Amino acid sequence: MNRVFGDRKTIIILLAPTLTIYVLIKLVPVAWSLGLSFFQGNTLRGFTFVGIANFDHFVKDPAAIQSLWVSIIFAILATVGQIVLGYLLALLYVFVLRKGSAFIRTAVFFPMVLPTVAVALLFRSLVSVGENQGPVNDIINFFGGNSVEFLANTVGTMGVALVMTYWSSMGFYAILLYTGLLDIPDEIIESARLDGASGIRLVRHIVIPLSLPILISSIIFSFNATLKVFDSLLALNNGGPGTTTSPLTLYMFRTAFEYAEYGYGSTIALVLTLLCLVFTLAIFRSSRRRAED
Repeated sequence: MNRVFGDRKTIIILLAPTLTIYVLIKLVPVAWSLGLSFFQGNTLRGFTFVGIANFDHFVKDPAAIQSLWVSIIFAILATVGQIVLGYLLALLYVFVLRKGSAFIRTAVFFPMVLPTVAVALLFRSLVSVGENQGPVNDIINFFGGNSVEFLANTVGTMGVALVMTYWSSMGFYAILLYTGLLDIPDEIIESARLDGASGIRLVRHIVIPLSLPILISSIIFSFNATLKVFDSLLALNNGGPGTTTSPLTLYMFRTAFEYAEYGYGSTIALVLTLLCLVFTLAIFRSSRRRAED
């Protein structure tokens, strides 16, 4: 075995197919998109080199800035909710339910496997009004309130989108954080309890610091995933009302594929990629500083 993996030719032969596929599927499209960000036009009217004009246009584009803020605000609120709910569920699995948590874990994780568009349509029907009024407004009417058109305003649409995101994904982060909590040695927990630590003090001073690596990874994964939200907001209310809940991904899609502005669409995609990169590096840097301190 050592002779096989010590031979460079053998390694190249074994890795070449995988690397070729990765380059063709991942790196080439990224490089192509990066190159297009310096051009204007499409395949019909041709492309014109404009340098950094697309980036200058992005900074001065009110619709792009609005979509950028929608993406950032949604990502922050969604990440906080997903991680907090997921961590609480993970603590429930480990310290309360323990071995009896298998069924609960499966039930809570189940929404994660459902198609995102199907989940969005489900929540849209839950809060609908009119002839096909959903159960949410039925409950409001039962207690004497008037029907609420949640999807008719920005706050209501964003609220429904966040609840939908929490419901569909908190089970995934609960499992992710649960595996991190299982790595904490039982001896440390028992020693902390003997020293008088229990409840919130135990979680704050013992559990959270020891599960910090998996917690940071979950935050990065959640923020990057929610920052690139697309299909759920599109299916829920088409980025409406108007474009007030249109994320940057939806604005990029419409720019590139509805208006055929491939260069500007690639610029928006590059900005989104850089935003994800900056956030990831910032989290890694802050966590490294805490580790050094």
